[in-house]
Amino acid sequence: MTTSRETGSSASTGSAPRTLAEELRTRPDDALATLLSARPDLLNPVPGDLTQLATRASTRASVVRALDRLDRFALQVAEVLAVAPDPCSYDTLAGLMAGTPADGSTDPRIAAALPRAVGTLRDQALVWGGQERLRLVRTARELLAPSAAHPSPTGLGPGVAEATAGMSPGRLQEIIAAAGLPATHDPVTAVAALTELFGDRTRMAALLADAPAEATAVLGRLLWGPPYGTVTAEPAPHLRWLLDRGLLLSTGPGGVVLPREAALHLRAGRAHRTPEPVAPELAPLTEHSARVVDTTAAGQAFTALTTVEELLKEWESAGPLVLRAGGLSVRDLKRAAAALDTTEQAAAFWAELAYAAGLLASDGDVDERYAPTPAYDDWLLLPAEQRWTRLAVAWLAATRTPGLAGERDAKGRTLAALGPDLDRGPAPYVRHRVLALLAELPQGASVSADTLLARLQWERPPRTATDDLRSRLALWTLAEADQLGMTSRGALSGHGRALLRDPAAAGGVLAPLLPQPLDHVLLQADLTAVAPGPLRRPLAHTLSVLADIESKGGATVYRFTPESVRRALDAGRTAADLRAFLTEHSRTPVPQPLAYLIDDVARRHGRVRVGAASSYLRCDDEAVLAEILADRRSAPLRLRRLAATVLASQAAPDALLEGLRAMGYAPAAESAEGDVLVTRADTHRTPPRTPPAPVPDGPPVPDSTLLGAAVRAIRAGDLASTTPRKPTAAPATAGGLPRTTSADTLATVQAAVLTGAAVWIGYVNADGAASQRVIAPIRVEGGYVTAYDHTADEVRTYPLHRITGVAELADDAV
Repeated sequence: MTTSRETGSSASTGSAPRTLAEELRTRPDDALATLLSARPDLLNPVPGDLTQLATRASTRASVVRALDRLDRFALQVAEVLAVAPDPCSYDTLAGLMAGTPADGSTDPRIAAALPRAVGTLRDQALVWGGQERLRLVRTARELLAPSAAHPSPTGLGPGVAEATAGMSPGRLQEIIAAAGLPATHDPVTAVAALTELFGDRTRMAALLADAPAEATAVLGRLLWGPPYGTVTAEPAPHLRWLLDRGLLLSTGPGGVVLPREAALHLRAGRAHRTPEPVAPELAPLTEHSARVVDTTAAGQAFTALTTVEELLKEWESAGPLVLRAGGLSVRDLKRAAAALDTTEQAAAFWAELAYAAGLLASDGDVDERYAPTPAYDDWLLLPAEQRWTRLAVAWLAATRTPGLAGERDAKGRTLAALGPDLDRGPAPYVRHRVLALLAELPQGASVSADTLLARLQWERPPRTATDDLRSRLALWTLAEADQLGMTSRGALSGHGRALLRDPAAAGGVLAPLLPQPLDHVLLQADLTAVAPGPLRRPLAHTLSVLADIESKGGATVYRFTPESVRRALDAGRTAADLRAFLTEHSRTPVPQPLAYLIDDVARRHGRVRVGAASSYLRCDDEAVLAEILADRRSAPLRLRRLAATVLASQAAPDALLEGLRAMGYAPAAESAEGDVLVTRADTHRTPPRTPPAPVPDGPPVPDSTLLGAAVRAIRAGDLASTTPRKPTAAPATAGGLPRTTSADTLATVQAAVLTGAAVWIGYVNADGAASQRVIAPIRVEGGYVTAYDHTADEVRTYPLHRITGVAELADDAV
């Protein structure tokens, strides 16, 4: 009977449903759509009818997934139904949730929240039946019911009937006699009498009033679970007192258990020690200025862009090798961390972020290396706010979890950054949920990480206390969101809120907050240049070739050295070009020491030329060649004079260049024609690559169009399978399909065309999948029947040879 306490799908009206499938038939279409949306795994593939849907909804894998997505209170209600009588009335369930304390006080929040929790379980087909006969699906009961190997989450043990199964009748009579009960004639009535005693508060209070203090202490230790214990072959007197009266029942040699009914009495009827009907509040709040949060987060967002660029620039000429098992070696990760001046964990995050955004991939060569993708060049051309949005969107959707890098898997192998084993399906949900909870707070407000974790653990309780992956993902989310510039001081920024609402609008919110790139530096007399802020890309690129970065921060300090100036000359610049560049972009005059440095390096640059013999070097100044030959450091180069201005070497040209540079010279490479070769670092790119596809945590949530189509198909299939048919002597296949001869099939279908009647057919499609259908034949010709298919709700054509058989429907069926 439907009562005011029901929520979600209504219980069946009229006669009570005997199965879950029968109840599903009474639910409206929107209730079925709610079920399929909450449990999308039921749609793969679409069930043929409601019986198949009910069967699939009761499978172990599907039930485990559904239980895993319940909030804590709904899960507590399911846990209580697993230890409650089957079926259980709503009032009994309410009593087990709230208890019946001696003073009559109960938590009103439990009564208020219970209808919602029952409605959630009913909507997800975990509970069915009317309010007086609530049933937990059998698979869920098996998963949540107590056993010696897997105690119930409630801490309750088996009931008296289950715990005494297999106990001798004589032992049962001894127990009820010691408990003050009259003798019975059979074990069933003895168990019933003991169960009734434990459920009677007055008689139980009288029985326990005589218990030794040590016995009461034992009951207190077992009260909230686990309810199992051990005793010796000769129990102490207080344990013997409990065993004699059935307050401890034997589970095997040396094992005992506190029966459920006795425990519930001691708990004042409450199944859970601490019911949690309401989600923990996100409090206390820490208030910050919303403007300060936005500006500091925007500054960090700009730093994130710079960091990704630095990493990919570091890897575009000589990227790290890909491990044989995939991923980045520990040594290469340490090098990346040193280059970015950060920790290895942060370096793994930046590499994974670039990988998730499709900016980084392996090149697929024989000596496989990581390198930027062609998409990286396109990304560099975007405005800063759009580059950040692309990174943030990729991070939100990625299942990659860089926080796992460096840990060990179940086989003891170290998980490598960019490796194949870092995908975790719940990561996108946790990231979105953490940010959504922060978005519920006032702008500029934050809460502690512990408060946030408590809320998340209520919404999705961890499976076990030792392996709470979602909590770890939440902590990583907080750290990564701060690194990415979505949050600052623990509060969600304005552009972070905009990203959750509409990613396309986030850039517009962020753009005014980003620092504007500068077109100048400040040259100093100590051969340094100070960039007081971010530089425009062409200026930053040229300056990075001409000088080495000495320090980073709010201002970047560049150091000019002979090696850096030579690097610029090797790239094709002349001394005049370099002086003109510095004069144009410096707000201070070019210092004399820097001008002298450029001229001195340029004067020596290219005086010595290296070519391929194996290699040779030539110089118009014979004294310089004599000096090189006389230098002991040239011995490894194995030089010999070929002419007054030419030396030959057995070293390769690049080795000869490096050797001479190490000796303090500034050689230049030349071509076979004698022209100076301009050498620039090669910018290696991978072939076009697509970003890694996220590994979903189960099937995606279907959209409204798919839900509507699925509900119609299930309804139609159920109509075909349940429509009454006239009795027939024709045999059926193993799957229940009708089986008739080709002649009978043709005759019945042709008769249906003339009378306009509907018929029930068995049909096997081209893939061999069998189904039942109700059709109204329109015409039969050429070996095909064209009919209105009630199952598909459309006109279709079927080959007659694929129809296994046909049967007429009952007169009042369709």
